[in-house]
Amino acid sequence: MIKRIKVKLDVIENMLYFWQATSEKEKVGEAYINDISQYDDMKLVYDSEFTDEEVRTVLSAISNVELLNTTNKKSRKFWNNNMWMMEDLEYTNMMVSPVKVLNLDSIVDELNENNNSDYEELEVVFVPWNHEVYKIEDDKLIVNFFRVKPDLFDESKVTIEDMDIKDFMKEKLIEMVK
Repeated sequence: MIKRIKVKLDVIENMLYFWQATSEKEKVGEAYINDISQYDDMKLVYDSEFTDEEVRTVLSAISNVELLNTTNKKSRKFWNNNMWMMEDLEYTNMMVSPVKVLNLDSIVDELNENNNSDYEELEVVFVPWNHEVYKIEDDKLIVNFFRVKPDLFDESKVTIEDMDIKDFMKEKLIEMVK
């Protein structure tokens, strides 16, 4: 029986510092960038094409204001998404705010109605990613932070893939526990 849904933003919190500092032309240290690439939550999205070394290379190039020299489409998309975050930090903060206060307790009962799993706790992990929208891995729903879309005219409206963020989470968590 599911008792709790935990929302994890560790990587996004650290990326906020990276985006802010880099947009202000501050140099972010290689050790900090390496730490981001080594987070367990980041490792959840790695595959044969998109690895910790790709993340480190992209973030290092951004911090050092260097051209990204790669043919890897996933790395280029990751670079592009990160540059977009730094272009408009107000919008970035509009993306972060709703996920910081995202409370999914209201759907626990509904998940337990359809639950075929032994999980007591589920995790919703937001990470900066490239092309994918989400991925389910065991008791974790990994969500691409770059897909969070706040409405510019109504702060209460936040979507992922044109769905209300809570509806999106509910649909994917039900998929996870079936």
